[in-house]
Amino acid sequence: MIKNYLAYYSQKYASKWLVLAIDLSLIVITFLLTYLIRFNFTLDFDVHALLIQVPAIVMIATISFLIVGSFKSVIRHTGFTDVINLFKSIVLMSSITVFLVVLNRLTGLVPEFTIPLSIIVIHAMLSFMALSSSRLLFKIAFRYAKCRFNSSKRVLIYGADDAAITTYNALVTNIKTRFNVVGFIADSPVKKGKLIDGVPILAYNKITQAFLKTHQIDEIVVATQTSSTDKLIHLVENSVDSNIKVTKVPPVEQWINGELNTSQIKTFQIEDLLGRAPIQIDNPNLKREFNGETIVVTGAAGSIGSELVNQLSNYDLKHLILIDQAESPLYDLEQDLKRQGKHNFTSIVADIRDGLRIDGIFQEFKPTMVFHAAAYKHVPLMEASPYESIKINVNGTKILADIASRYNVKKFVFVSTDKAVNPTSVMGATKRLAEMYISCLQKESKTKFITTRFGNVLGSNGSVIPLFKKQIKNGGPLTLTHKDITRYFMTIPEASQLVLEAGTMGKGGEIFIFDMGESVKIYYLALNMIKLSGLRFPEDIDIKITGLRPGEKLYEELLANGENTLSTYHKKIMISKTRELDHEKVKAAIESLCITNRFQNNNIVLKMKQLIPEYKSNNSDFEKFDRRVRVHEKAKSILSDAVDKTFINVN
Repeated sequence: MIKNYLAYYSQKYASKWLVLAIDLSLIVITFLLTYLIRFNFTLDFDVHALLIQVPAIVMIATISFLIVGSFKSVIRHTGFTDVINLFKSIVLMSSITVFLVVLNRLTGLVPEFTIPLSIIVIHAMLSFMALSSSRLLFKIAFRYAKCRFNSSKRVLIYGADDAAITTYNALVTNIKTRFNVVGFIADSPVKKGKLIDGVPILAYNKITQAFLKTHQIDEIVVATQTSSTDKLIHLVENSVDSNIKVTKVPPVEQWINGELNTSQIKTFQIEDLLGRAPIQIDNPNLKREFNGETIVVTGAAGSIGSELVNQLSNYDLKHLILIDQAESPLYDLEQDLKRQGKHNFTSIVADIRDGLRIDGIFQEFKPTMVFHAAAYKHVPLMEASPYESIKINVNGTKILADIASRYNVKKFVFVSTDKAVNPTSVMGATKRLAEMYISCLQKESKTKFITTRFGNVLGSNGSVIPLFKKQIKNGGPLTLTHKDITRYFMTIPEASQLVLEAGTMGKGGEIFIFDMGESVKIYYLALNMIKLSGLRFPEDIDIKITGLRPGEKLYEELLANGENTLSTYHKKIMISKTRELDHEKVKAAIESLCITNRFQNNNIVLKMKQLIPEYKSNNSDFEKFDRRVRVHEKAKSILSDAVDKTFINVN
């Protein structure tokens, strides 16, 4: 009722004409007050002349206000610009008055309109103060009435910069919900104790659970974009443990028409707490590298592939060819590109294992670059289907790389995974074999073959965060394979940027990796997701440990045993310095493996282990092959030693 009352009288009756009437009334009052001040609060002046001057001043003020338009502003949102407009109106009014007084003195038309200059100056100052104060008082009264009669939220704003001030203004001027901003939180001790619009700036270390409870804080709005992740994690954990909502303001470039609206302030997400600042790549060489090129993206409808397509489509390409065997996702991607007004592309439903089909595509479009993102990636499924994993991840890559080499494609960028490092699964091993094959092909091809490795991708199909969100929505429990399991994380745009950057800086034969920060313990990730959802562990939602799945690691690595890194011009991107391979022998062995796999050989995993000495199965039926490989390697070593001794004795 009160809320409707306030809205009705502030929006309906407080029209611009009412504001103009009030302003003119204040002009009259201050003009009368000016005479009293000028004559020491006596009536020792010509009252008859004053009564003639008042209507003239009202007319002059009306003209000034109409010209400047100062009365059109919304009073409850009065700001600095509105005060400047008032100042302009007063200056214009005083200038017109002086002009008319001087003109009257010269002509003598109205003897009573002889206003002393001191009256005009004092009146200008009093009018400006009165008009400004009236707006400020109305703004304060409106805010007080709103706070007094409406339910409110007590809020802290994390940040004390321009974005935080903009956030503050958006909150306090919001009509639907009343926000009572208790304070700003500043990382810098220099700002501690200062005020912003009367609201204190608090030191970060003062924001404890006790403080939040004492001041009955309902919500913390994170307005800063520069705070460290450790501080954000600590702040969020304190807040969610106290049942306080944590929200965040989007970056300035995402504001609507450069202005912030409270509807843009969103709930804090777990993706914001992954322990690493986003990797930024701003390389002007990318434009020179891709403009005018015909580029093929395989797996174009997948998580990484579709983002690659979106980023590549922003360049001035000659043509973009999207290849995927998943019809519906490819159709969706095609429609998204068309909605963005992009038409210089061709979508092709095709299987990279079909050599004739891929050869025909290359013959027709003559691509100059290839980004190969098509692959099977789910570890447990591939552990149960080595045949399919090899057919796609190894043989599919081999066919595509051979065709790219045959058509003298300039660059071939292969999207690999950190699971290829010291693999414990069939999937990881097949990706390592693909890395090895294109490394061997590099020795005999004009095409530059480049590999990128990275960890888990947020938001990709089957990743842990969407799974946890779904389980929370369904009431739990959250399923976790091991309490100590850790993973590296990155966003889909970051992964795609890395792949594009690799395509630019790669000279052929490199494996690019990058600094992904600290690995994240999935158990703590699950706990924080439960808290951010406003639930309690284990009362509301429990965490169930299910045991490691076949082929799954406790932790991932970015470098294999015996590998080290070389730096690049980007501090976050490195080149893996891999072990030397017997290229002819390894290439022939991988080709033989692909042929053998066609017959669904039961010992195919054993052959993979013989090709990749560091491949040791974990929690898998294929661990039995590790013993056979060790016996084989030991026998091979003994035989080699015996041959060497025989050779020495003969000599």
